[in-house]
Amino acid sequence: MTSQSEFGTIKKLVVKHARDAFQEPAAIAAQWQDLNYTAAPDFAQAIAEYDAFLELLRKTGCELHVLPKAHGVGMDSIYVRDAAVVCDRGVILCNMGKPQREGEPAAMEAALRASGCEILGTIQSPGRLEGGDVAWLDERTIAIGHGYRTNAEGIEQLRSFLGDSVEDFVIVPLPHWRGVSDVFHLMSILSPVDRDLAVVYSPLMPVPFRQLLISRGMQLVEVPDEEFESMGANVLALAPRRCVMIAGNPVTHARLEVAGATVYEYAGKEISVKGGGGPTCLTRPLWRQK
Repeated sequence: MTSQSEFGTIKKLVVKHARDAFQEPAAIAAQWQDLNYTAAPDFAQAIAEYDAFLELLRKTGCELHVLPKAHGVGMDSIYVRDAAVVCDRGVILCNMGKPQREGEPAAMEAALRASGCEILGTIQSPGRLEGGDVAWLDERTIAIGHGYRTNAEGIEQLRSFLGDSVEDFVIVPLPHWRGVSDVFHLMSILSPVDRDLAVVYSPLMPVPFRQLLISRGMQLVEVPDEEFESMGANVLALAPRRCVMIAGNPVTHARLEVAGATVYEYAGKEISVKGGGGPTCLTRPLWRQK
């Protein structure tokens, strides 16, 4: 078992139901514009979508840890990946780059401690780090996006927490793209699906990083321009070459299958597309089988 993987078979996973993150229609109405959602999610439909998403995850046989409703957090708490980074020694709590999400790591800490998880520490200000900017390329290689949500101080604190559990620490400069208020993480343009297979959106990928992936023997499944906005590049590996993605990205889906992957889809208009968070964002794997 390892926590230092993006593609091993998931055995333990953290999620938060849309019912507990969105809370009620009045809360959605009060928050969605400030959080930069593209539109207000429909509460009833979001619950239905999330129920179907959880059923898909349960069929894999993994153990689900469902975070409870919590004070001091809002709709974005549905995107549980961003509040923490995990390594084989335990959990590193983040310090969110989006100010409206600052209460999420503490809320997650309480739930993880109650379930017996080891907490190594927390990224402290002025450091900023979000889990969507952190991806394991293999057990000893980690890539970190340096952008508006994750800064240099946060990256250095993460390096200190990880210590000798990492050999290669790859810092990936992220583009301005749509600016400070937009949701843009490293995993907006990269989703490892196996040790030698990743879904990517190359137009926003730094050339040196793309070359690094290729030099490591990775086959790159390219997301077409028309499927970037619908988060075709955000793909959750359930196991090597078994993955789940948002419905509505047929070209990326087909290219994954040509590469030998089995692909499952879920309807994510309310829980993913409107808030800019795909299946990797909706989940925080704690343990994967090697």
